[in-house]
Amino acid sequence: MKCKVCKRETESKYCELHDKAYRNIVKEYDVWKKASDVSWKEYLSAIAKNSYTGLWAKEVAEHLMKSGEK
Repeated sequence: MKCKVCKRETESKYCELHDKAYRNIVKEYDVWKKASDVSWKEYLSAIAKNSYTGLWAKEVAEHLMKSGEK
């Protein structure tokens, strides 16, 4: 199986680095939603545009926006 973001060989849908970024994105969404009632797509867009967001998280956010996954 290959990572859905970077196409590295993996045993799950994401490689280790993108999987960690994905888990962090999902975990932090609850915090953002409570604070600002932001939608999933708005949240992903904010992550992708934020200059302080790491590369792995930006790549996952962009992938999720394109694919429509959650």
